Amino acid sequence: MENETKKQKDLDLLNKMKNLPGGLVIIPLVIAVLLATFVPQVYQIGGYVTALFYDGNACMMGFFLIVCGASINVRQVGMPLYKGVVMTGIKFLLGVLLGLIVGWVCGPAGFLGITPFVMIAAITNSNSSLYISLSSQFGNATDTGAVSILALNDGPFFTLVALGATGLASIPFKSLVATIVPILIGFIWGNLDEGFKKACATAQPIVTFFMTISIGAKTDVSTILKAGASGILLGLISAATSVIFFFVINLFLPKKERNAMGAAIGTTALNSAMTPAAVGEADPTMAQYVDMATAQCATASIITLFLIPFVTAFFDKMMQKKQKGIYSPEGWAHYKVTGEAAPEE
Repeated sequence: MENETKKQKDLDLLNKMKNLPGGLVIIPLVIAVLLATFVPQVYQIGGYVTALFYDGNACMMGFFLIVCGASINVRQVGMPLYKGVVMTGIKFLLGVLLGLIVGWVCGPAGFLGITPFVMIAAITNSNSSLYISLSSQFGNATDTGAVSILALNDGPFFTLVALGATGLASIPFKSLVATIVPILIGFIWGNLDEGFKKACATAQPIVTFFMTISIGAKTDVSTILKAGASGILLGLISAATSVIFFFVINLFLPKKERNAMGAAIGTTALNSAMTPAAVGEADPTMAQYVDMATAQCATASIITLFLIPFVTAFFDKMMQKKQKGIYSPEGWAHYKVTGEAAPEE
């Protein structure tokens, strides 16, 4: 009787959030942004509160990479590298292509206030933190491991390369090393210690929840108002690229590795807001666009921050339905009757 009473009082919140598509990302994200908008002072209490919920993103992300690294099988180390190269390359090429199209058609001033260089900055840059959070729910260990390469597009490097200003940019080698080290620690420990691997698997949802709060803590809804319609449009364009990434990236992956995570790179990272200043410094003729471009990139990051979890969840659900159809008794009967080759399990 006592056990039944305890069971009734158990709200089971963690599992309910896990069952909601993107719930472990969307719910804490909404909470964090609302607090940052209406009561931002709660993040500045100091001590452990500020350290965890406001300044903790880098630390939590590092810990999360250890947790995810523990789940990578030593026999699958090549796939994270391959996925990272494919995702980074395709995102870079599409961003450059869209920027060039805007430049060719509309000139340096762009359209509706969106310049070629801000288009490149927004599309070539992705939110690695959000990608990692989504990989815990919609991907696997190889998807998480891919962030060690995907993290290369965090910052102005690829934008400057695309604009022909590589001489003024340095390759972020230290940033790459800093991303690989925690994954490597988890990878080695997890392959040597099964108990550690299981403990990390249990901790992953909890780490995801609190890491996402620290991601949203610096995002204020008022940013959208400053950039106006052009910033929102840039965000929608960036989010729309997730559909292209989903289909194109899966074309380059083995059937066993295909999932919805291609859509998860259709984001614009908040740190892309720092890119226009770097571009303006590299090319003074761009300086007149820097202030608006900064607000536009920040707005695009907010738009994609909220939309991409839903887009990724949609494609994940679509793929699950497809898989159930293929591997159901009726699906196998179809291949048996028609003689078609069934896909690999």
